[in-house]
Amino acid sequence: MPHSFMNLLELARFLGIDQRRVERMAQRGEIPCRKIGGQLRFNQAELTEWLQQHMPELDRSKLADMDAGIGAHRQTETTDTLVVPLLRPEAVTAELGARTKNSVLKELVALAQETGLLYDGELLLEAVFHREELCSTAMPGGIAIPHPRRPLPYAAAEPILVVARTASGIGFGAPDGRLTDLFFLTCSQDDRHHLHILARLCRLLQNNEFVIDLREAATTEEMISLIRRRESEVITES
Repeated sequence: MPHSFMNLLELARFLGIDQRRVERMAQRGEIPCRKIGGQLRFNQAELTEWLQQHMPELDRSKLADMDAGIGAHRQTETTDTLVVPLLRPEAVTAELGARTKNSVLKELVALAQETGLLYDGELLLEAVFHREELCSTAMPGGIAIPHPRRPLPYAAAEPILVVARTASGIGFGAPDGRLTDLFFLTCSQDDRHHLHILARLCRLLQNNEFVIDLREAATTEEMISLIRRRESEVITES
């Protein structure tokens, strides 16, 4: 993966964005690229890093296009659910007891271990700590999506999603300076699935009413029901 490159057309298809727009973004330095033999080339590892940081900033239509574009590359249908199949009651809680950033990450990984899918909790914890040291995964609006910088194919049997809420906000380095109380820990086994989940989660979380409802949910079952309904709405919008 670190030495794998895409050309302009391949990247445009992958992102679900018009080729001319991708070229303008590259020429303005808005997306990491380099010239090889006089042609624009995009390193997939660098691209993944860029997307992880900038995906939450994209508007609804761009995220929808990206969701569809990555899905096409993964040969999934636009009507397929991505988030709901990953939800497990033991990894969803409205009562995370953590009060610091480090303790949040530790408790999220502990919940991931409760699924029985995680082979190496220490590796995942080290990876999410390292990711946060590089750049916070907190978004505006009191939300964070902690994740490893790179996929961890040998750390888990299947992709994992942990959804948790703290009783009060925690300083997590959000760009708007707001405290964070909603957390979505993701761990995938390949870059494309990882980016697809990020795009879909960002789409879900752009709906303010949904976020408010998650904050008011009293039980795990209610949180899962809200996520299921919201993803169904997003699929209809696709």
